[in-house]
Amino acid sequence: MKEMIFKGCGTALVTPFKDSEVDYEAYAALVDRQVKGGVDFLTALATTAETPTLSADEKLRLMQITSDHCGGLPIIAGCGSNSVSGTLANMELLKGCRFDAYLVVVPFYNKPTQEGMYLYFKEIAAKADKPVIMYNVPGRTGANMTAATCLRIARDCPDVVGIKEASGKLEQVLEEIAGAPEGFAILSGDDDMTFDIIKGGGHGVISVASNLVPDKVSAMTSAALAGDFDKASQINDSLNPLYSACFVESNPIPAKAGMEILGLCTAQVRLPLSEAVEATKSLMKETLAAL
Repeated sequence: MKEMIFKGCGTALVTPFKDSEVDYEAYAALVDRQVKGGVDFLTALATTAETPTLSADEKLRLMQITSDHCGGLPIIAGCGSNSVSGTLANMELLKGCRFDAYLVVVPFYNKPTQEGMYLYFKEIAAKADKPVIMYNVPGRTGANMTAATCLRIARDCPDVVGIKEASGKLEQVLEEIAGAPEGFAILSGDDDMTFDIIKGGGHGVISVASNLVPDKVSAMTSAALAGDFDKASQINDSLNPLYSACFVESNPIPAKAGMEILGLCTAQVRLPLSEAVEATKSLMKETLAAL
């Protein structure tokens, strides 16, 4: 059984922009800040990175910077699409980069059946050159992978080593935890559910909020994984307003507004997203001040 390396707090990194171009200098500084903040692993080119708006060259340069600045931390690279050929092409693009696993989302727009999801991940896993972590996020894909399908894939596809669960259904996640084979990582995809998922036997989070406060989210997950639920609960309670603030508009709009307030990067996003409205900026300013 391989060691589970994706455990604890893993930040879903944003992509900073400046004058509509990727701000690579700011990105490198963000990765450095995550490492210093004590996170356990990094996730690049995922939803929070606005990956659908990035060119192939931009993706490759971001991956290179992530690798160069990760301080030896494990890296997950987002590469999912809504077709087998598209996902394999994304994997091929990243072939020369240094990272440890692929993050593959349930195909979006197609609305696959459970059998379609099973066959899709089975084929992707068979052709991937690195381990695969599934990403279940029905709010964005339009289709929820059930616990039964997740566990079927986990049993039948040893190269699928975990799932990022953003179904928003704690009962479903707990069912996956109870039935998962040894070494299969179950990671929260919703910051506000991380504490309960770890308390229920899960393994960590791929976090949006840790872009802003990597030290605090890392401290919470570390305490929870160590079984110190009183300490974890106290930190989590202090973070709950931030979790909420990060999703008052589509992710990563609020997070980027907060990062501009902290002087980390601009609040710019790429169309079809638009920059945070004033109410979001005010909320994020108040929330960060309280922390």
